Amino acid sequence: MRKKVIAGNWKMNMLPNEAIEFITELTPKVARTQNEVILCVPYTDLFYALLTAQDTNIKIGAQNMHWEEKGAFTGEVSGKMLKCINVEYVIIGHSERRQYFGETDEFVNKKIKSAFINGLKPIVCVGETLEQREKGITKEIITNQVEKALEGLTNEQVQNTIIAYEPIWAIGTGKTATSEDANNSIKDIRAKIAEIYGKDVAEEVIIQYGGSVKSSNAKELFEMSDIDGALVGGASLKVDEFAKIVNYDE
Repeated sequence: MRKKVIAGNWKMNMLPNEAIEFITELTPKVARTQNEVILCVPYTDLFYALLTAQDTNIKIGAQNMHWEEKGAFTGEVSGKMLKCINVEYVIIGHSERRQYFGETDEFVNKKIKSAFINGLKPIVCVGETLEQREKGITKEIITNQVEKALEGLTNEQVQNTIIAYEPIWAIGTGKTATSEDANNSIKDIRAKIAEIYGKDVAEEVIIQYGGSVKSSNAKELFEMSDIDGALVGGASLKVDEFAKIVNYDE
């Protein structure tokens, strides 16, 4: 049975002192959970977050990376740089990166491959816009994104990729896909992986839901057959709210 993975994406929020305080307060609240807990924090918080989360069950991730190991890429951070300070996870292809910074499916694929080369576990985001949803092409859009993102990966690498299905129209809007709609889209993603990499691989892949997840809807979402946790935005900035999401099953 797949485990539930709940990852917080802080986006461009939290100074180092706030990160330390947050993790210190969160630690006892999630210490008993069997679910995997990840916080994806800004670059400036990584070192402090990693130190504070030592000897806890909280894992630390970054929110982006470049696919090259080093070079003339001003302002970028490589997978090797993240790994050298013991970062475990990295978000790749978030819709905000695609929308505001022009990231393409090709960039996403390069970053995933680089993440694996450097021993990082990628959390790969896919999702449709409201316009695409209203046109009835959600399945086509998200399965195409998944296929392009995973192109050239081994079966083992695909098994160790976390996919976050985040309908773009639900991110930060307060709107959430119904649990049935989210589950059906995730089933479509799993079916596409099975088609390319086989059923055994597809059954192992963790596929999260993201898009205005909060403590009031987490249990309903997580009890669906194919939803394996969440990539949480705004609610991950509130200790008590995020802890309730992590502990949805208590």
